[in-house]
Amino acid sequence: MQERTFVESFNAAVEGFIYVLKTERNMRVHFLFSLFFLLLGVYLSFTYLELLALTIAITLVLATEMVNTAIEFVVDMVKSEFHPIARIIKDVGAGAVLLASINAAIVGYVLFARKIPFSIDVEMAKIKQSPWHITFIALILVFGITIIGKILFQKGTPLRGGMPSGHAAIAFSIWTIIGFLTNNSIVMALSFVMAFLIARHRIKDAVHTFWEVLAGAIIGILVTTLIFQLFR
Repeated sequence: MQERTFVESFNAAVEGFIYVLKTERNMRVHFLFSLFFLLLGVYLSFTYLELLALTIAITLVLATEMVNTAIEFVVDMVKSEFHPIARIIKDVGAGAVLLASINAAIVGYVLFARKIPFSIDVEMAKIKQSPWHITFIALILVFGITIIGKILFQKGTPLRGGMPSGHAAIAFSIWTIIGFLTNNSIVMALSFVMAFLIARHRIKDAVHTFWEVLAGAIIGILVTTLIFQLFR
């Protein structure tokens, strides 16, 4: 077997993640809840350690769901007919997901209980004073919407083909962020050139069509602009 390059291995890993999202309802539910609580954590001005604990708990749930899916495929491939051992293996995998979910619920309760009730005005004021928080929220939303687009159109991954272009979405989101955070026209112009070259490269390499890249660029610009308009 030919050894994969680092980029090929990374793309394959992302494709595996997207495949589980497309085919497993539980994974889609976990992913949407993960985005929501991660954004809520940023909105409530979690400290770096609190965000780290929340991210680890979320990642553990998503990772165990993926491993459980892989186990089910292997069992079905090896043993097509019913077998009590096969059922036990699947139940053990499902149990791992359950434990990870309980852990995430406990971590979430400990973290969010300290912040509730909260004042919307106070939290909005904190975010407005923190460009890092606004940037993080914008990038998470752009990435999340890109993933949802891939799932809805049932084609491609964030890194390889499909509607919309993930590269274009992130690149133009970063350009828009820079535009809001700096008044330096040279920096803005250079960042736009970089975003444009990334988008052009995706079309030139036939990874994306023009419309897929355009959709990604529009998503990146509009979502980022909306977030900065809301919080600044």
